[in-house]
Order: sequence, then C-alpha cells, then structure tokens
Amino acid sequence: MKFTLSWLKEHLDTTATVEEVVEAMTMAGLEVEGVENPAAKLAKFTVAKIVEAVQHPNADKLRVCQVDTKDGRLEIVCGAPNARAGLTTIYAPIGAYVPGSGVTLEARPVRGVVSNGMLCSAKELEVAEESDGIVELPDALPVGASATEAFGLEAVIDFEVTPNRPDWLGVRGIARDLAAAGLGTLKPDPTEPVAGKFPCPIEIRVDGDACPVFAGRLIRGVKNGPSPAWLQQRLASVGLRPINALVDVTNYISYDRARPLHVYDRALLVGETIEARLGRGPSEPSGEDQPTPHAHKDEQLIALDGKTYDLTPEMCVIADADGQRPVGLGGMMGGESTGCSEATVDVFVECAWFDPIRTAQTGRTTGITSDAQYRFARGVDPESVVPGLELATRMILDLCGGEASEIRVAGQAPAPPVAFDFDRAYVKKLSGLDLPRARTDEILEKLGFQLSGDTVQPPSWRRDVEGKADLVEEVARIAGYDNLPTDPLPEIAAPTGGALTVRQTRMRNARRALAARGYSEALTWSFMRTEWAQMFGGGQPELVLANPIASDLACMRPSVLPNLIEAAARNARKGFADAALFEVGPNFRGDRSEDQWTAVAALVAPRPPRRWDGAKADPLFALKADLMFLLEELGAPALQTVQGSNSPWWHPGRSARLQLGPKNVVAEFGELHPRILKALDADGPMLAFELNLEAIPEGKRKAIKTKPALDLSALMPLRRDFAFVVAEATPAGDLIRPILGADKALIADARVFDVYQGKGVPEGTKSVAVEVVVQPREKTLTDAEIEALSAKIVAAAEKAVGAKLRS
Repeated sequence: MKFTLSWLKEHLDTTATVEEVVEAMTMAGLEVEGVENPAAKLAKFTVAKIVEAVQHPNADKLRVCQVDTKDGRLEIVCGAPNARAGLTTIYAPIGAYVPGSGVTLEARPVRGVVSNGMLCSAKELEVAEESDGIVELPDALPVGASATEAFGLEAVIDFEVTPNRPDWLGVRGIARDLAAAGLGTLKPDPTEPVAGKFPCPIEIRVDGDACPVFAGRLIRGVKNGPSPAWLQQRLASVGLRPINALVDVTNYISYDRARPLHVYDRALLVGETIEARLGRGPSEPSGEDQPTPHAHKDEQLIALDGKTYDLTPEMCVIADADGQRPVGLGGMMGGESTGCSEATVDVFVECAWFDPIRTAQTGRTTGITSDAQYRFARGVDPESVVPGLELATRMILDLCGGEASEIRVAGQAPAPPVAFDFDRAYVKKLSGLDLPRARTDEILEKLGFQLSGDTVQPPSWRRDVEGKADLVEEVARIAGYDNLPTDPLPEIAAPTGGALTVRQTRMRNARRALAARGYSEALTWSFMRTEWAQMFGGGQPELVLANPIASDLACMRPSVLPNLIEAAARNARKGFADAALFEVGPNFRGDRSEDQWTAVAALVAPRPPRRWDGAKADPLFALKADLMFLLEELGAPALQTVQGSNSPWWHPGRSARLQLGPKNVVAEFGELHPRILKALDADGPMLAFELNLEAIPEGKRKAIKTKPALDLSALMPLRRDFAFVVAEATPAGDLIRPILGADKALIADARVFDVYQGKGVPEGTKSVAVEVVVQPREKTLTDAEIEALSAKIVAAAEKAVGAKLRS
C-alpha cells in the first residue's frame, strides 16, 4: 500500500513530516517497507529559462541555447524540437546523473560546440512514460526552483498491510490509526448524500450467496474525459495509470477509502437488469428450453485486461440481459464489453460487497490480482456500500457533470461484529500497562470502537477483533510497545521428571547413539516424489497431497531412505562423497493415525581414503556393527537375522532383516539395489538400515556424551600428495603429527597411503606417501597460497624427522 503525505493530510489534520509519519506508523504496528523520495533523485535538477535558441552551425537538428540557470547564463546544446526562446524548462548541471537515460553529464563538445549542461524531458526525469521534447513549465516558476517543486512531486510511503487489517488499504484507515497514536486529528468525513433526481431505471438482483448486498445508481448526461491534474498526479504517485475521469474516480476511492467500485457504460448494457449470481458451469443448464442469444452453458468473460476467463459455479458473476450475459467478475474485474470511454454519456455505478473467501478463491483460479480483488479478498467494510456510492456520485458530478438517479439496494449487508464485555483492568493483567480507564477508552474510541459501559462494539471494518485480548493488543500498540514494562517473568520450577514419553526417549537416545558413531543428522521433508514413494512401497492415492508445496513433494513418504539417498548424492556432487547420514522421523503406510510409524534410518556412501597397505574393510559389516550398537543402546532383546525376505529396494544377496518374529520386523539393513540408486540419480554403492522404533520393546536408558557442534565449510576441500624419504625405522605417526601441525587452521587431515622401498630410494630409507586434506574456511586458496602451505608442510616434516621430499 502506498500513499503520500498530502493525501494523508486530506484525512488527518497534522503538521508532521514524512519522517515523523513513518516513525509513528512503525510504533503503531504498521510495517513501513520504504520511502521513495523524488527530491533525492532530482536534487540537482532545477528550473531554467531559455533566453535565446539559434541553429547549431554544424547540425540541422540541434540548437544552441542561451539559458538562465541557478548557475548563471550558460550555453547548452539541445536537440529537442520544442527548444525555443522564452521556454521555462528543467536544467541539469554538469556532473548530474540523469535517471531516465542512465548517464552522468560531462562537459563535452557536441558537433564542435561545448554544452554546459542539459535541458531535460519528462521521460529523462522519470516523471512520465513518454515525452516529445523537453519539459514545458509555467512561466511563473522562478529560475532555480527545484524540479520536485515544479512537478509537485512528494515522498511516497510504502508499507506492508497485514491480512487482518483491510482498513489499512485505504488512506483514511491509516489516518484513523495515526490520529489515535497522537499524530494529529482525524478530519470528519465530508461526504454528503446526493439526492436522486429520478428513479434508477436499472433493476438490481442478488442471490444472497454470490453477493450479499449490491447498490447502484445511474448518472446520466456525464462528460467523460481526462481527469484533472490533481487526480492524475495522486494516482500516478502510487503507481496507478490514469485512464479517464470515471475510471479514475473508482481507483481513487479504492485507495482513499479501501472501497472498490465499478462503472458500466449504460449504452453497452443489455436490458434493464443487473444481477449478481454464481457462474454456470458445464453441468448446469441455463434454465430455458430455448437458450437466449446471451445464455451460456460454458460461460466465459472477456475482462478489461483483454484476457478471456472461464467462469465456474464457485465464482460471483455480474450479468445483464436478465442475468444471461456475464459483464464482470464480482470483486475482481469488469468486462471489456461494458467498459467506460470518452464516448460514455450515461454511467451505471456499482458498489457491492463480495465474500472474501469466494473472491480469494476466484483470484487463485483465474490468476487475477487486481486492486479490487486484493481488497475484497481481505474484507471490505460491508457498511461502506451506500457511503462509497455516495462519494463516487459526488466526485463524478463534480468532475463530469450530469444528474444522478435514486440509489437502488438489493440484498442485506452481513451482520456487524458481535459486541462483548471488556474489563479495563484486563489491559494491565495481560500487557502490564497501567493506563487510566479514560486513556483506554480514548484509544478505543479513536480507533472506531463504540463503548457503552463495559460493553464494546467493534466497528464494521474491524472483523478481526473478537475478544478482550484483541482490545488489549489495540491499546498496547497505540499506547506504545516501548512503554511495556520490562520486569522479568517469574521463574518456573523445572519439571521433576517424566516429561518425555517412551517414544520420545527412544528418539533422543537413537540420535545420540548414531551421532556418537560418526553419523550426521539430516532433516528432510516428510514428502517426496510420487514415483519415488512407489519404489519404496508407497504412493497410494490416499497419500498423495491435494495441494503440495512443490511438484516434487507430492506424496507422503513410506520410507526415509529416498531422502537420505538424495542428500548423499547431493553431497557427493559438491565434493563430499564419503557420507554418513541418519534421520529420525515419521513414515506413512496409509492416511490413518495407526499407519504412521517412527523410523530411525541411517545411510553410508563408503568412499574410504586410500591406504598405503591396500587393505579394504567391508562397509556392510561396519554398518551392521552400527545397527547392533544402536539396538543395544535402545535396550532391544536378541533378534533373529533372516536373509532373502527383504523389501525389493535392497540388494538380494547383501541384505538381511532383524525380527522378533515373522510379523514383527524390527529393522532391515544392507546394500541398496543398484536399480534403485540409478533411478534416484545416485552413484553406488550405498548401504543403509531402517529401524522401526515402535517394534522394539522398551530398552534401558544409557547416557552418552554428545559430540561438539558440527562445523562445515561451504568451500570444497582439496587434496595434495607428498612422498617423503625417511629413515627406515621412522614410524609413520612421527611423520603425520608435524604435517597436521604445520597449519591447524587449513589442514583437516593427513593419511599415509603408500610405503615404498627399492629402486630409486637409498638403502636404509623408505618412501612414505602422504595425502594431505586442505579445507579452506573463508575463501578459495590461490595457487601462491597453496604453494606456501606446501612449503610449510615440507619444512615441518624435515624439522621433525629429517624427511626429504622425494624428487
């Protein structure tokens, strides 16, 4: 929502500056996004007057102008066709940045004549989308006046409107809150009812569901055309494009009062009836034996944005031709067929109230995000229907002339918010603010609440206020959150024990046990791709989400393993192939509560470091050892190991299950099937286990020390190999220790991967090959830095054990 200070002062009697308004808005709970101040952008641009304009000696389309500026009389070369003597325009000095062209002015010869500045067009100053020449200003403006003063520009305040405050979508709503905050006085609403000169010839019908209340009147004999400069400037300041006076009035009231309206060209309406009804879908007949030329079984509307929309039975449709021809989408946008133009003579003005839920759903279905849809979806004041129509009538008569009919109203506005009792002492009890009753009542009354003793009636535009806690919040934000007491809360004794359930205790113990074994915990979604779920025994229709947060998270997961596989593959692509991950979380067999079970899953992608002796451990037995350790920590009894009965995503010859009986499978473990890894775009081998916590009898609790916080770098590690010649009796550990200490900040690890004796190595010595893992922390290392680190490693090895780098 955007507005200017002068617009605010139409409703608020205040002397506050923009900065003071922003500060008061922030303290009252309005989140200011920013302030766009054209004075800063156009600070160097000032009013100037052309004294003389002669033909450029070397160019037919250029003129050499003598210009009176704030810097004195200057010679400026100008190519605008309207550059002439006596013209008042805008001058930019040397060094000024021109926002519309993106250049900074320099004193350069233009076809042999030096230009000492620039005369600017409105487009170059970004105060208009198009311009044919330099700006033409009134002669009364003095030379040296600022460009912002010449154009009447002012700062625009932009703030975020929370969904519960639709009244802030109008400038008057903002003024009301600022008046309550003490920034000024809210001016009375000057709108006077306009007496109708004749009965409204157009009948209005509503069905009570699509549109509860609809008001309208005909204004005949209008003269439509461009709106006055003040109205165009006000709309343009908040980013709206002026169209014509009739449309501009509706846009203005939408921003001024948070009250959208719509105007129809009476000459383009068919028949004498306007109806608000639900759309007619393909399954609903038109209700006539012989359809009229305007009846539709599949209704469509060509809207004012030029797009065609399919209308469904969930949408509110505005129709003429006795309800048969759609001419608008209620609360959204009017139709192209009845739009007002400069040829409009008679205009029908609509002011209605549309259901927020239906309007929001229509916006999602159609993709329309108009200003009207934005306001109706959040809840327009239902009691503003007739006052909004009266205000629009007065403005149209003032700007376009004509005479208005009487107002027709169909339907009934929704009931006002329910009144409730409010004890003022509750303000101190809930917030700590000790305010006099009179101050509390003053705040509420200024915000529009009606007080009668201890009963409070919320205003029609505040349907978010439903109880006394909401009133305390209103009082607190206006009184000032900075006035809230800072007393510490009373201490609460810690629970004596028994706070965790058996399942929660098992989950905590499982996390600690796996972390102690060197696994890193992963937190993944409880959703996954449907095709992945089907590979792991899931993907049933009842587990597919109706409204997923993403297309690749469309199904509840039957297993944690696919998400862990994806995480390990992602780590491998970033240079961390040797992954060991685990997750504790829910899996889903169906959509009932008893179908959910808690899994502990772990996965390893074995990429062991190279060894000097070539020995290789079997990671499957290491994984089984981790699983057995976990089961022991959880207090599980002895389990039966069964091969050949695992789920199909396990490798048939390298997997098994642990069970208490044929129907009580506690865990499955082993190597994952290569077919599954290929489908998930992961490089094998990968090994895993998945354990059902609920299948384990309650185990013994055992304390385990936690590991320190995980410290990962966003930069990829790099590896360097060194071959050192040392005495034959030198232990490898004596060589590794000084290498690790050469630079503790960068060297993450050092491992011996080869020992050689023979040709090329002197007798009595051996060649020890060491792999050094370097992990940058703050930045990627340059070649020079890597060479310097290598030199430190060689020097440390030589100093410690007399090692020499093998050539």
